[in-house]
Amino acid sequence: MLIQWKSYAALRIFSASLATVKLLSMPALLNTSNATIKAFLLLSILILFVGCESTLPRSENPTYNQPTVDTVEPLSTPIKVVIEPELASLSETKVDQEPIFSTIEQESDIWNRLRKGFRLHQPIHPRIEREIEWYTRHPSYIARIQERAAPLIYFILEEAEKRNMPTEVVLLPVVESAFQPFAYSHGRAAGLWQFIPSTGRHYGLKQNWWYDGRRDIIASTHAALDFLQHLARTFDGDWELALAAYNSGSGTVSRSIRKNRKRGKETNFWSLKLPKETQDYVPRLLAISKIIDNPSIYGITLDPIPNRPQIGTVDIGSQLDLALAAEMAEMSIKELSSFNPAYNRWATAPDGPHRLMLPLEKIPTFQAALEKLPPSQRMHWKRYKIKTGDSLGVIAREHNTTLSLLKKINKIKGNRIRAGKYLLIPVSSKDHRYYAYSATQRKQRIKNIPRKGNRLTHTVEHGDSLWDIARAHKVSHRKLAKWNGMAPGDTLQLGQELVIWSKSNPIQHNIQIPNIDHTPFNRQSTISYRVRKGDSLARIAQRFNVRVADLRRWNRLPSKYLQPGQKIKLYVDITAQTL
Repeated sequence: MLIQWKSYAALRIFSASLATVKLLSMPALLNTSNATIKAFLLLSILILFVGCESTLPRSENPTYNQPTVDTVEPLSTPIKVVIEPELASLSETKVDQEPIFSTIEQESDIWNRLRKGFRLHQPIHPRIEREIEWYTRHPSYIARIQERAAPLIYFILEEAEKRNMPTEVVLLPVVESAFQPFAYSHGRAAGLWQFIPSTGRHYGLKQNWWYDGRRDIIASTHAALDFLQHLARTFDGDWELALAAYNSGSGTVSRSIRKNRKRGKETNFWSLKLPKETQDYVPRLLAISKIIDNPSIYGITLDPIPNRPQIGTVDIGSQLDLALAAEMAEMSIKELSSFNPAYNRWATAPDGPHRLMLPLEKIPTFQAALEKLPPSQRMHWKRYKIKTGDSLGVIAREHNTTLSLLKKINKIKGNRIRAGKYLLIPVSSKDHRYYAYSATQRKQRIKNIPRKGNRLTHTVEHGDSLWDIARAHKVSHRKLAKWNGMAPGDTLQLGQELVIWSKSNPIQHNIQIPNIDHTPFNRQSTISYRVRKGDSLARIAQRFNVRVADLRRWNRLPSKYLQPGQKIKLYVDITAQTL
């Protein structure tokens, strides 16, 4: 489209030149002594040339498309390198029209390319000015953001341009997470784009024991842009309202709009009564966009970021130990994890996605090493002898894996196992502390941060809740969650150890929680089970993935023998029954 326009502009210039030659060759005009006519003629010609060289205007009414969520390449090709900008091929995004800025790739600095896509209105407003003032008083914060964004911003900008979106949205991770892929909020939002669990699932982001798509840089970016496009359509192309809805929900924004209409008030973002966080959210994005657009005015220096891809993905085909992957790429586990933050454990997810994101310069080395690695050596294995009283669920938890993977590897259909038999169990090649960015180690680092007061520990028992534990220790339940790398709404697990920083009581032990009515947390359920003929404690324990010792403790059973019809109580983890 732009090339055609340039051809047309060239034709106009050529035509104008011919017209000029004809005009200047007219004797009447050349011989005229009227200086005013000559000046008018020359000025008209000059305006014609200047008009021919103007560029296309920025579109204010882009077409919003609804792309599909990213899909994984089939496993028939065990190793495939995808280099940006081909990362977008992981999504079947359909673009109905050519992006407006089709020659932006010629820019050498990504910041210049980013600026050319800015389309959001920048009103002069105290809320924006307040946010600008904060940013300018914290130049080190902007420096850290630049460093984190450098390897990722090219990919995100590519995706935004393909969808014809205002490129200010590329800076939304600054507001959401400060470009920290491991960011986790008190509202249970995770990743660069801060998806809560339900919205993440709605937009196709898988979340399981091994993998959290909300932290997957590729998948979450596709999902976030899908979500933003949906919101822009919902609010008739008003991006300020769409951004507000991204923060507080479309229902919150729509209700505020309806209230303003009833009162005869304006319904733009600046006129709506919205939560305080949302009122600051949109101005914050506009403020950082304004600074990026003209940093020198605000005394900010932006380090040049090359306008070219810096990362790519390798399709690895199957599960792979992350420690081995780091060694093969000649990277530290910390660096590898920073590019692949979605993996919760010591290995990639057994059911995919089977890909790793790596710096481009590391891909040839990694690919060569992976091609030489036999499939049997991608994971380390342990031969485990089943003991009396064992259950698959307990064995899985003790070996840092999942019940479903154990059953799949050992071709077990039910939950019954027999003492004396053997199980094949995948295990990490390094000590668990080596995997510094696994979910377990990230939480442990948070728990180890020294704080004011005496450090206590509490082991979660049946019926416990964050609220009650916090009240018993006279601390805030929000602080208690923060000390343990959790959100206040996260669920507790039996046996989980919580760190408590108390101003009193230096003795470390569990405090008896008052016996009050509890709302059971999601993972925990109490079951009353009637013993059937042929049942045994071991068989019941295997069926519900609990320990025989726990069955005895819960029911105060002096004997290992059960009677048909006898009722016993079990406290089971619901998720352990389905993993």
